Amino acid sequence: MTTGHSRRTLLLGGIAGAGIACLSRAGERGSGRDELFGISLAQWSLHRALQGGALDPLDFPRHAREVFGIDAVEYVSTFYPGKAVDFDYLGRLRRRCEDASVRSLLIMIDGEGDLGHADDDERRRAVERHFKWVAAARFLGCHAIRVNARGTGTREEQAARAAESLHRLGTVADDYGIDVIVENHGGLSSNGDWLAEVMRRADHPRVGTLPDFGNFRIAEGEWYDRYEGVRELMPFARAVSAKSHDFDDDGYERHTDYRKMLRIVLDAGYRGYVGIEYEGGELDEADGIRRTKALLERVRAELAPEYE
Repeated sequence: MTTGHSRRTLLLGGIAGAGIACLSRAGERGSGRDELFGISLAQWSLHRALQGGALDPLDFPRHAREVFGIDAVEYVSTFYPGKAVDFDYLGRLRRRCEDASVRSLLIMIDGEGDLGHADDDERRRAVERHFKWVAAARFLGCHAIRVNARGTGTREEQAARAAESLHRLGTVADDYGIDVIVENHGGLSSNGDWLAEVMRRADHPRVGTLPDFGNFRIAEGEWYDRYEGVRELMPFARAVSAKSHDFDDDGYERHTDYRKMLRIVLDAGYRGYVGIEYEGGELDEADGIRRTKALLERVRAELAPEYE
């Protein structure tokens, strides 16, 4: 039976064999960029095109650059089933990024088990199923994987289990130079106070958050205040997700005040990338992405004199 340590050694060996160089953390300000924050594209914004076969996942980086003028991308694991340790495939994806001059920032991981599961063995297996994505993130040049903190039980039980799993996963990811970041993504994770407490209890320098502007639905009919939630999660943020759905005639998002939200982000000292994640139904995906990008650029320009 392969142990956790030997599995890590095997994956690290595969990466070393591929000749991967030491990489900087792409979520940080740098590489010649002098704006308040960079703008990236989350792959989920194009989920209908990807699921319908109109866009090949390998073409996502080039598509982001050529169609939207975006030079940094965030992947979703479910669009790459069985590819986490397929280094030939990942090498092709990496070359597509290099050819398009696009940076790979992070991989959003779904469907690999609950890090807060009540059963100890299932929780351990869920942690270990994330190891391969840590390796894939390192190979692609990402700075992080995004995970979920789902579980069952009381608030306290879920917090303790999630924190334990995140600490363990952060310890493994540290060998790769990869951060493990948690998004507010339903259930208790959409409670900003709860997730901030999980961060404190996980107590690992590789563990942080990915605050999403819109994912604050805790349960049917129960919502957490999105501005307070982002404010609570920003001290731990290693990435930020600009969720968008609908726009008014002036180009503003109807559900989130982007000026107010981006002030919260910037006041926390964050100067990394803000990822477009369009999930609306009124516009097609391309138009939704363009509207979100235009809004981020407009607010960034308006706020620049206050923060530079």
